[in-house]
Amino acid sequence: MSATPDSTLANPEQRIANLERQLAEREAELAECKAERDQGLQRETATTEVLEVINSSPTDLAPVFDAILEKAMRLCEAAFGMLHTYDGKAVRLVAKHGLPPRFAEYAENPSNQPGPGGITPRLIAGARFVHVVDLKEEEVYSEPSFYRPAQAGWPHPRARRETLRHTVGRDRATRRRLTLG
Repeated sequence: MSATPDSTLANPEQRIANLERQLAEREAELAECKAERDQGLQRETATTEVLEVINSSPTDLAPVFDAILEKAMRLCEAAFGMLHTYDGKAVRLVAKHGLPPRFAEYAENPSNQPGPGGITPRLIAGARFVHVVDLKEEEVYSEPSFYRPAQAGWPHPRARRETLRHTVGRDRATRRRLTLG
């Protein structure tokens, strides 16, 4: 019998390199799974905390809206947030965090309703999410006359480039809009 070297032993450096590559791939997969698990636990914790607020204030919605906004901002690592309701006729600010004071006053004024174009009309029309990576790409936001909040203490529209807006509620007549940036 002649001794024939096994192919796995013929090039041990190659075999080690392949095993190290496979190990790195499995470690990356494990890290991704752990991150997904942690995100799920954060969402579950936030949901539990909001439900606790709902249970503790069944007739007063202000703490509930504040809790929803605070948890969403924490989960998304957002610098600011606003929660609006829409009753079929008007948009009304019900919770805010991290807004400059003059802009907060502007946002609270019920006469400042969204105009045509932009993100809010899409949400009112039925979109569940609108994620804009760069607001300067939105045509309506590039119109100088549109961005009235700039006069209310908010930086230039291009200063806030990314936004995520989400509607809560299935009935278009009673929607809530969550804005994070």
